[in-house]
This record gives sequence, structure tokens and C-alpha cells, in this order.
Amino acid sequence: MAADLTAELAAGAPLIALSPHLDDAVLSCGALLLYARERVPVTVATFFTRAGPPPYTLSGRQYLRQAGCADAEELYAARRAEDRAVLERMGVAWRHFGLVDGLFRRKERRSPGAGGRSARLFPELDHVYPTYRLHLSRGRLSAHDAETLRGVTDAIEALLRPGPGLVLAPLGVGGHADHVLVRTAAALSGHRVVFYSDFPYNLRKSAHAPSASFARRHALVERSWGRGLAEKEALIRGYRTQADALFPQGMIPLVPESYLLPSTAPAATARPSGGPS
Repeated sequence: MAADLTAELAAGAPLIALSPHLDDAVLSCGALLLYARERVPVTVATFFTRAGPPPYTLSGRQYLRQAGCADAEELYAARRAEDRAVLERMGVAWRHFGLVDGLFRRKERRSPGAGGRSARLFPELDHVYPTYRLHLSRGRLSAHDAETLRGVTDAIEALLRPGPGLVLAPLGVGGHADHVLVRTAAALSGHRVVFYSDFPYNLRKSAHAPSASFARRHALVERSWGRGLAEKEALIRGYRTQADALFPQGMIPLVPESYLLPSTAPAATARPSGGPS
């Protein structure tokens, strides 16, 4: 019998939501997290929580203009503060792993002078993903990101080392490399993983999505979650540096959250002592 989301939570183990960026878990899973926090300990673990120094690529500069900020580190300090405020308001724990966002991630230099003047004049030459549209959001990982994948994998292993729990990971809808990195590391972890459909990218007709073979390979079944959507809107608006750009018309669609679950139900476990009642 296929599992459902309430059965996953009824197993009593802590919930860990893996969030690529400083808003993704709430955007995609906020309603489920609100329900879960009353039943099990909840932690949101965010991986790509800082930027790199200038010079920025054209895509990086465009993003900063969109966010109304000239300095990337200043923007990401504000984003970290927003995330802490939203999650603490929800009553869930949080962790920031401090990896560099794909838009600002540079190639590892093999020698101190590598890059040089050409990279200063054309920052794209020095970045793992030179452009957003043609590189970062194509659903493919750069060969230069092997070390980043190892870092995400190690972080997930450390998070899950205490024992089994319900793990939420992005499906990678939208094709952003940072989302694909977290999905890949979660799928390789050996732990039971529920994959969430990345909102609002899953509303776009042009969004990249994993092939149907991904669901078959991992024996996943689709389920939706509609409880608590009205409360979720206020949480999303707490990410003030991002909300206007994500929802330029000012309206946040209250659509059910979508998940891909393992097709077999989880084994029940004892509720951890000290967890929320």
C-alpha cells in the first residue's frame, strides 16, 4: 500500500527539509511544515546561503538590480535574517550551511594567478555557471561543481547521521543547478526521501522537470497537500527581498503542494522524547 504524507508523519521521526536557497522550503513545503511542527521536531537545512565577492556576472548584476541591492553579500545577509525570522515564527529549527549560491560560484583556481585580468573584465570566464538562462537553470550540473556536490552530500550525511527520519528534498523542477545538486545528493544518500515539487517554478509551462524515469527508478508516487495554504501566504511574504520578484503581480497562488513519496509506507517508530506534542 502506498504511503501518504500523514502516514509519514505518524511514524514519529523528526522531519528534515532540505532547502537549496533561503526560501525554497517554505515556498514549496510551508503548509506541510506548519502541520508537521505540531507533531514532530522539524528542521529546515539550507545549503546555498551566501554570495561571492565582485566582479559579478551580468546575470548576477541583473539579479541584484531586481532585488534592489548593489552588494551581494549585503543582500544575502538580509536573506539569512529573513529566513531565520520566518522559521522562528513557525517554531521550527534551522541550519545554514554557508555554501556559495550558483549565481556567484567560481571555478576552483589551480594557481594563485589563474583567471587574471581577463576574468576581471569578463567575470563569466571565472564562474561555474556563466549565465542564468543558458547555464544555471538548464537542469545540468557543471563538471566544475563536483566539489560542491561532495560538500552537499557530506552535509546531508551529517544531518541524517542520528538516525532515520522524514527527509524532504527538492525535485528540481525549474532546472536550477543548486536544486539539482541537493536532489542528487539526497537520492544518493541511501535514506528514505520524499521529493517536493519546486514552487513556483512548477507553475511555469517552460519549467524543466525530471523525467518520468526518475519517479520509476525510485518507486515514487505523487501526493498533494492542501491544508494550511492560507497561512503559508504570510510566511512567503516574510521573504521580502524575494517575494516581489517571484510574484510580480502581487498575488501568491494558493495551490496545493505536490510531493513524490516512496511507494511503500514507512515503518512506525517511537516518538522521540522531548518532541512537540
